[in-house]
Amino acid sequence: MAAERERGGALGRVVGRWPALVVRYRWAVVIAWAVIAAVFVPAARHVEERLEVAARMPSGQGEEVRMDLEDRFRSPFTNRVLLVADHLPVLGEPGGRPALEKIVDAVRRVPGVAGTLSPLDTNDPLFRGRTGGFLIVVGLDAGEQPVETLLPGLRKATDSLLRDLRGTYPDAWLGWTGEAPLNFDLRIASTADARSAELRVLPFTLLFLLLAFGSVVAAVLPISVGILSIALSMGVAALIARYFTLSILIQSLASMIGLGLGIDYALLTVSRFREALVAGRNAKSAAVEATRHAGWTILLSAFPVSIAFAALLTIPLSELRSVGFAGLTVTVFSLLLSVTLLPAVLSMLGRRLDALRIRRKRPTDSARGSEAWRRWGRRVIERPVLALVVTSAPLLLLALQTRRLDTEMPKGDWLPKGSESVHAYHLLESMGRANIIHSLRVVLDFPKGVSIESPDGWEAARRLFERLRVDPRVERVQSLPGLTILDRPDGLKFLPLVPPAVRRTLAAADGSSTLYEVVPKENVDPRDQVTFARELRKWNAQKETGLAGTRIRVGGRPGFEADYEDTVREHFRDVVLIVVGCTFMALFAGFRSLLVAVKAVILNLLSVGAAFGALVLVFQEGHFASWVGLAEPTGAVFPIIPVLVFCIVFGLSMDYEVILVTRVAEARRSGLDESSAIVEGLARTATVITSAAAIMVVVFTGFALGAFLPIKMLGFALSVAVLIDAVAVRMVIGPALLRLAGRWNWWPGHSGG
Repeated sequence: MAAERERGGALGRVVGRWPALVVRYRWAVVIAWAVIAAVFVPAARHVEERLEVAARMPSGQGEEVRMDLEDRFRSPFTNRVLLVADHLPVLGEPGGRPALEKIVDAVRRVPGVAGTLSPLDTNDPLFRGRTGGFLIVVGLDAGEQPVETLLPGLRKATDSLLRDLRGTYPDAWLGWTGEAPLNFDLRIASTADARSAELRVLPFTLLFLLLAFGSVVAAVLPISVGILSIALSMGVAALIARYFTLSILIQSLASMIGLGLGIDYALLTVSRFREALVAGRNAKSAAVEATRHAGWTILLSAFPVSIAFAALLTIPLSELRSVGFAGLTVTVFSLLLSVTLLPAVLSMLGRRLDALRIRRKRPTDSARGSEAWRRWGRRVIERPVLALVVTSAPLLLLALQTRRLDTEMPKGDWLPKGSESVHAYHLLESMGRANIIHSLRVVLDFPKGVSIESPDGWEAARRLFERLRVDPRVERVQSLPGLTILDRPDGLKFLPLVPPAVRRTLAAADGSSTLYEVVPKENVDPRDQVTFARELRKWNAQKETGLAGTRIRVGGRPGFEADYEDTVREHFRDVVLIVVGCTFMALFAGFRSLLVAVKAVILNLLSVGAAFGALVLVFQEGHFASWVGLAEPTGAVFPIIPVLVFCIVFGLSMDYEVILVTRVAEARRSGLDESSAIVEGLARTATVITSAAAIMVVVFTGFALGAFLPIKMLGFALSVAVLIDAVAVRMVIGPALLRLAGRWNWWPGHSGG
């Protein structure tokens, strides 16, 4: 207790008093958590209904264009979806017109449909597939709700239509696709993937805990803490999502982090409690002792994790902010449950913690630590330089692969199989029309006093249309100058003949801006589309239009992806500085040691670098890709993955560092010399660290074996990082460095003696 007070000042004194209060008022603690669970856990059942799949950005040119189309243009097609029809006659074939009119009429009656554009409105061949079939563009207006909420109504209408149409056309098929339907089905796939992963990992996690503790009761407690922390976090998220945008990613992330951290922290507390019981303490005294030691370690471990997730809140992307919120929430709940509810329950259980044993009790393991790890520790400190070189060389080589890390959008088909939107998307591909979904929305803004209706404005708009139309990457451009009746030198005088619905789709209400829907060619893949969007933003507007004061802005899906990638890159450096800086200060304050803090930061960076290198080799380049269920290399890693891996790994790795160094410091204060203290620290903590790491690897691997590619990448990177960190870094490199530093480990403080 004195040591904690000395190391932590006022915080240390709180940590010192807290365990006794928790045990003294254990029934009040249990009741309080029961009330909290009764409030938040039921809400968790509805969380997926309130989460969004689509990423949101409060700023960026893509979002600016979208808002302009919604507010200034008042376009009914700002948010649009595509209805794909197959095995039905096209317009001009027998029965084609009645079938098309029936479909369009039914779709227009669905609440939320703002407009339709079909072969009935235009003879543009873009609405017909090259190999048959046709499509209808449908504009949606969901008000304040996400557009995805309209999908059930649309699908109900087309299901009813199909029942009627199949009486005449038995093979008829209708399906919705586009950004909103794909997002809707991704939500379903992501939810199912998270649940499947949880079902995969829980039995193995329980098995590892049974092997670690040898008792059913002792094994169930940590896993219960993990599950409860997830449920509480999801309950809070369900309430917050009513007012703020939260991403569907939080389900998988909360499960991964909650199981990992909750079990980690609880495992440490239960292990300390069993040690105290073996040392002869009664249940209450053992719970106080366990919480006093484990509580300080957990608190010091949780702080860097919390900082890492809090840093994600600084990035203006809904996905990363959502992950930051979920990670921060689940970390806090894991911490609080481990230092309040768990000690209270342990003080009630006492020696019944070892009830329902599956193997014979070995008290010496708890009392003196592991002899096998003690022997290992002696080998490491006898030849620290050799241990350091042999272990760190391959990790450095793996980390060097990070130089080839590509964070553009992955190539290939990674969409979830079996959903209607994906089937419709692939059907569009076979029709040669899939790139309609990926069209670029180019807005030309005129200078003050000039509009689309003025000769200068019209000529500028026409010149940009011609420039876009001849670009080799463009299949067609939909714009006012491109309309059949206006695509002529004197087209301006025919502008009043354009239908109002078309006019407000392609020009702002005051004429100060005009829109170009640029449909890329089939051979322009999504990555090239993003590159095209970036190039368009660099065009000299005055040169391309011949009018000074004009401005070109680019939106659409490629524009949004460009903004997304740029935003992540711009903020990644700041996140790294925040996390590294705060982690260093936390460790320096906790241990009062410069070398301990510096060493921890460097070793964490090594673990992160190795995880990035593994991503490059396995996912990006395809080495051993079949082991994780990949049919081909992805060519790149999602932009969000590196920043997530960095923050999560940097936080999680700190657990093992704090656990090990805390025990070494305790051994030094007990009078052991530096070498003996390192050996004793390893003997006392290696079993806990490797058991916790094994559980985390199982959890993360369970998600890596899922079907949702972003979570697959994240689960793989985290499992690699934790495995490397726990086995190579903490069991070899860390102790070797401690041995080489000697008494300088504790400078300028005096934790070492």
